[in-house]
Amino acid sequence: MSERPAFTMGIEEEYLIVDVASRELVQDLPEGLMASCEEIIGGQVSPEFLRSQIEIGTQVCATIHEARGELRRLRRAVADVCSEYGLAPIAASTHPSADWYEQRHTDKPRYNILARALGGVIRRLLICGMHVHVGIEDPDTRIDLMNQVLYFVPHLLALSTSSPFWNGTDTGLKSYRTSVFRAVPRTGMPDEFESWHAFQRHVAVLVGAGVIEDATKLWWDLRPSARYPTLELRSNDICTNIEDTLTIAALYVSLLSMLYQRRVENQRWRIYSRMLIEENVWRAQRYGISESLIDFGRGELVPYPQLVEEIIELVGEDAALLDCVAEVHNARAILERGTSADTQLDIYHNALAAGADENEALELVVDWLIAETVKGV
Repeated sequence: MSERPAFTMGIEEEYLIVDVASRELVQDLPEGLMASCEEIIGGQVSPEFLRSQIEIGTQVCATIHEARGELRRLRRAVADVCSEYGLAPIAASTHPSADWYEQRHTDKPRYNILARALGGVIRRLLICGMHVHVGIEDPDTRIDLMNQVLYFVPHLLALSTSSPFWNGTDTGLKSYRTSVFRAVPRTGMPDEFESWHAFQRHVAVLVGAGVIEDATKLWWDLRPSARYPTLELRSNDICTNIEDTLTIAALYVSLLSMLYQRRVENQRWRIYSRMLIEENVWRAQRYGISESLIDFGRGELVPYPQLVEEIIELVGEDAALLDCVAEVHNARAILERGTSADTQLDIYHNALAAGADENEALELVVDWLIAETVKGV
């Protein structure tokens, strides 16, 4: 048995940049904005595929408390620089009213290659997400834990939902981002692999055929990072409230720790088919936390709040070991007040009921997103 993983973590967040006065998404970042961000936070900020986006990434963090400090510093830096230009970042996986057709991609070699390779599919990617890396040094352990923790991906997605609108329309989904992203190849659920060697062998087929250059072009909901010795969770919407981001990270690392401890004790979480897990992904993106997910062991739908309580109990010892009990328990607060998607929809429909037109209602949603993104930072 390999040595216990470090269970360090790193978090990446993607922000949409909006004009504070018009509430509209910018088509391009003003000259000097990225340079100013880089001057403050160095290589921890970068442009994204679309020119209206900015991505940040924390340093490697030993604890969730370090991650909180990093995220606060990075969100605040981006917000402060944007404010100098009359702009603001919003941490939401879609802009309530922006039209993807009006957006332009960043002129960099990697993005130009993607634009040529994926055509109109990638032009529609006016979406943002958050990625959580957890340090698992041994590659076979990384693969084994990926196979097992996949079961919980829908549960974490439901808790993070922040994309109910698309092009000014209430989509009826809590995570419309998931639907948009899954039009891209090599997304969704990864296969089950029996070892690191088996994973590499499969990747080598695509690389050898000239379809992809390397494993960075695998955009699964969960993947072994091609750059770091980490298992990267990629399925989630970006959380508007920074404490919700930390809850997702805390739950994820605690689940991995719990599964590793079971592995040490020669126990395993049961592996279910991708077909079944995908059904729960659909329910999570459609309903968020407001409906049930399937408990495959029981073979029945179980209300989401009950599932959260079961997960909190399941990871209790590991959350204590990792010093993130408060962040794990914050999942209950999310259930009580709703996710970002729930709040956005409440603001929108309450405004309509009060006599606002659709544009005015959507502007109120953007105002809330601007304020909530920097709350507590």
